Amino acid sequence: MAVGESAHYWQSPKLPDVDLLRARYIDKTFTRHTHETYVIAAISEGVEAFHHGGSVHYAGPGALALINPDTMHTGHAGVPEGWRYSVLYPAPQLIADIAAETTTIRGAPGFVSPVADDPVAARHVQEIHRAAEEGNALAADSLMRVLVARLLRQHGGPLPRRAARTAGALHAQRARAVLEERIADPPSLEELAKELGTSPFALLRAYRSEYGMPPHAWLTDARVHRARALLDNGVPPAEAATAVGFTDQAHLTRHFGRVVGVPPGAYQRGRARTYKTR
Repeated sequence: MAVGESAHYWQSPKLPDVDLLRARYIDKTFTRHTHETYVIAAISEGVEAFHHGGSVHYAGPGALALINPDTMHTGHAGVPEGWRYSVLYPAPQLIADIAAETTTIRGAPGFVSPVADDPVAARHVQEIHRAAEEGNALAADSLMRVLVARLLRQHGGPLPRRAARTAGALHAQRARAVLEERIADPPSLEELAKELGTSPFALLRAYRSEYGMPPHAWLTDARVHRARALLDNGVPPAEAATAVGFTDQAHLTRHFGRVVGVPPGAYQRGRARTYKTR
């Protein structure tokens, strides 16, 4: 991590359906990746820039970056001094439950814009972090529900339904299933295309169109997700690395930091830690 940078990723037992990250980044670059959760990131200093939906977006103090699950995006500094933020990663079921109780959204709920200028909501994110750190379950849970309800009412709507499957999209879907099954020892692009009855270039185009990144980039992202699940179950980082197809722990650490924002060991410790009132 560069001089002047810091990051703390954790899960509080008082808020079990939400992961939390507080970080100060200057030179940090997040590669193309996805999350299985929603992302609610409140910027307090500097500017974060990120690719999302074919464009580059910028979020400064008082704004939030809002990312839906399984949505490809990146992240980097939008100004030389970098950015500081507090992030919430709520589970999809939590968002769905709050949406059903507090909104009229039909279908899977989501955020309609990747950036929201909403200082009130940004302050709520900070307050949730403080409550979780202090072990104040009532405050953390209450503020979380107030925040999500506000964001869904003001910046939310139903997630778009997938378009009808084309032949290329079906090839991409089948290719993904093969890569998921053989994540530690995947076939080459040529072998994969031959197995699916298409050409390598056609498969590349279809996969990028369907998932926002080519197969090799998607595979790295998927390996990080699989490694996170192993870390959550107490598997040591070195074992998790080889289990998902990385050559060693250093290889996992390099890619893990570009997706999660912290090394795998720090992630595992933060997820297992119990916070006491300070």
